[in-house]
Amino acid sequence: MAEQHSGPFNIMIVGQSGRLEYEALLFVASLRAMAPGFAGKMIVVEPQPGDRWTHDPRMSDAVKERLGELEAEVRPFENVHFGEDYPYGNKIEGLTAMPAGEPFVFFDTDTLITGDISLVPFDFSRPAASMKRENTWPKEELYWPGYTAVWKSLYDKFDLDFASSLDLSQPDDYWQRYLYFNAGWFFGACPQEFGKRFTDWAVAVRDDRPEELVVQSLDPWLDQVVLPLVIHSFGGGRPGPELSGLDGDITCHYRLLPLFYARESDHAVAVMEAVAAPNKIKKLLKLYEPYKRMVFQGRGQKVRALFDRDNLPRKEQQIRNKIKSEGFWIR
Repeated sequence: MAEQHSGPFNIMIVGQSGRLEYEALLFVASLRAMAPGFAGKMIVVEPQPGDRWTHDPRMSDAVKERLGELEAEVRPFENVHFGEDYPYGNKIEGLTAMPAGEPFVFFDTDTLITGDISLVPFDFSRPAASMKRENTWPKEELYWPGYTAVWKSLYDKFDLDFASSLDLSQPDDYWQRYLYFNAGWFFGACPQEFGKRFTDWAVAVRDDRPEELVVQSLDPWLDQVVLPLVIHSFGGGRPGPELSGLDGDITCHYRLLPLFYARESDHAVAVMEAVAAPNKIKKLLKLYEPYKRMVFQGRGQKVRALFDRDNLPRKEQQIRNKIKSEGFWIR
């Protein structure tokens, strides 16, 4: 049977000065290497200087030039509601820089394309997001009302049908019963409509939270609190098996390089090291200390030798502690 295609779509990542510009370069290089037939626009949205920043958040000219050579568009956007005090808001406000009416997929910049993403059969009429998440929000507190009350208060705030969002195969007041994503990737039909709702609702929750959320922290969780509401409102929900290549064989959300080398596949490591190798990319990535040490000076392979990928420690903190005890941690 022939592969299903979802038609052309655009990809969005955020690029800004520091770590993210080097991650953006690696992301785009991996896209071009692994999905040479990708027909959509590769767009790197870039926050601009302004009242929301104490420094210039724009990428260096050298990185932008190389991104251009890799046929990525850099598009500016203004921070109206977020900025330096909540940089996760860039994925929310950055949607304003994307072309209206054209399907989009957003990825966190610390992601590697490891397969042909143009073959993923996205259904843009039914948005979804990454299920590579843990029980990070809401937190169980001594005087809290419980998962159901917390989540229902948010659905009620925006006149959404709470009951239809639940996974009824999971027990009541167990965190996986409720629609909750990692915001490392998400997609939709129109970035302008999606972005406006995401922005409006994120600001509304930040500035006027339901009383059920009084004891809950929204920093850094605001984007992941509001994303399920937005996706549900557009008729979306949990991703189906057809999207299993995301956080699977086609994309790798690696987050921190020591963790990447400790636990990701041989294929993902081979892709990263291959796309980082050309001199035009290497000379830029080496300006960022973690890439210099982990990728080019071999520290990553030393970390890799510490672990059995088929028998990793159950908790991430155990992995971190092992790497730190050997003196290989860097971020």
